[in-house]
Amino acid sequence: MVEGELKDPRIGFVTVTAVDLSPDFSHARVLISVLGSEQERAESLAGLESAAGYVRREITQRLRLRRSPEIIFLLDRGAEEAARVEELLGKLHPDE
Repeated sequence: MVEGELKDPRIGFVTVTAVDLSPDFSHARVLISVLGSEQERAESLAGLESAAGYVRREITQRLRLRRSPEIIFLLDRGAEEAARVEELLGKLHPDE
C-alpha cells in the first residue's frame, strides 16, 4: 500500500520493517526505513504522517476491523545503529 497507492511526492523509497500492534488493536507503530539523506527521510516521514488517515481507513476496510488503529509512523534506525556498533568494534580490534 505504501509504495503503490500513496501518491505524495514527499514519500521516497520506503520499506516497512516492522509493525507493533497494541494488544487491544488501538495503536499500530509502523517502523519504516527510508533510503536517502536525513532531509529525504524527514520528508518521507511527513508524507506518511499526512497519509495516516487514509492508511488507517484502508486497513480497517481491508481487514474488516471493528475499530481502526491509530497509525504512528516511526523511522527504524536499527540498521544505522548496527553499522555504528560494527564500526566501534572494528576500532577496538583493528587487526581482525
